Amino acid sequence: MTTAHEADGVDDATVDALGQLSAALESVERARGHLYSFHQLCGKADFELGDAVDALRAAGHVELADELTAELVGRNVLDGRWSFQIVEEYDDTYWSVFRSLEADARERLAGGRRHLYEAQLKQQRRTPGRPHHEALPPERLHHPDDTGSAGSVQA
Repeated sequence: MTTAHEADGVDDATVDALGQLSAALESVERARGHLYSFHQLCGKADFELGDAVDALRAAGHVELADELTAELVGRNVLDGRWSFQIVEEYDDTYWSVFRSLEADARERLAGGRRHLYEAQLKQQRRTPGRPHHEALPPERLHHPDDTGSAGSVQA
């Protein structure tokens, strides 16, 4: 039996491999999101530390406030780097390369179509003709040139 993807010129093994690559990219995207959380929390912590130092100074603990200011306020979180520099380095050396190579693999093997594996699952799991089980959003169902990520789909 020929699957919808095979009819579109993409064999099931390729769909599966591209699905694995896509899943890996999704993990990289989540890791990047965690880096942004890390970055925002580090900045927030530094400002909160500054407020705590001001409160200690106001409470008469000037020596401790001076020590905290000198040693910790504005300190690098990694050698030579504030958190924004970690995010930038990750973006430049890993994230952007990963995204580019994943897109290139999709372009070369599947005409650039995304989420073929998920589209195949949707076709297998939905009930055609039932409300909320449509293959595509209403605005795309009636465009003859637009078959969606699934390739050949049926309403």
